[in-house]
Amino acid sequence: MAKPIEIVPIEGIGEVVPDDDVARILWEAIAAGPTSLVDGDIVVVTHKIVSKAEGRIVQAESEAEYRQAVEDEAVAIIRRRGELVIAQTSHGFICANAGVDRSNIDGDRIVLLPERPDRSAATIKSRLENFSGCTIAVIISDTFGRPWRRGLTDVAIGVAGMAPIQDLRGTTDMHGRVLEVSEIAIVDEIASAADLAMGKSTGIPAAIVRGVTWVPTSGRAAELVRPASEDMFR
Repeated sequence: MAKPIEIVPIEGIGEVVPDDDVARILWEAIAAGPTSLVDGDIVVVTHKIVSKAEGRIVQAESEAEYRQAVEDEAVAIIRRRGELVIAQTSHGFICANAGVDRSNIDGDRIVLLPERPDRSAATIKSRLENFSGCTIAVIISDTFGRPWRRGLTDVAIGVAGMAPIQDLRGTTDMHGRVLEVSEIAIVDEIASAADLAMGKSTGIPAAIVRGVTWVPTSGRAAELVRPASEDMFR
């Protein structure tokens, strides 16, 4: 029988600045909220607060400076259309404007992606587990567009504690047919679901997702990046 899934927003985090301890901030906000962590919880954190704490902030007082930051963060430009740039980042992600973001940051500043989001997720996971005594997973999320579909959705750019892909190949469907190609990007699904509780303008940059079945193991969001040899569109 399928289990219900619960998503609990983590409120009261406030503005994060360079050198802040994200894990401690999360733990204090959780402790002050309606629920604590339990074994099997998945904590989803938007990359913005991780990037801010890690000092991944630069000044961009003009459009030209913003565009230069995009060029600096890109290791390859995949497409250009007007001011829109689809770029590959050093992480291997292909996204608009190399992940350089002007939203939810005050003044003439912009936020870059964390340099090593999987490592950042692992640090937050370890410290939250020390605080809570629970076995959890952590996902760092960002908002990406999608080829062939309109609209944005959140995806995982950093993962710790769980496999990013649920491999169903070799299993059977409800009619007994063997699944041959089904690999589910489970962490992307969780990141997108968590965003429903966080939103883009609520000031809630993290949520607890509870009720998902997963097995504690090592995993990295980098595993979600399709190798160039399998890319049919570049």
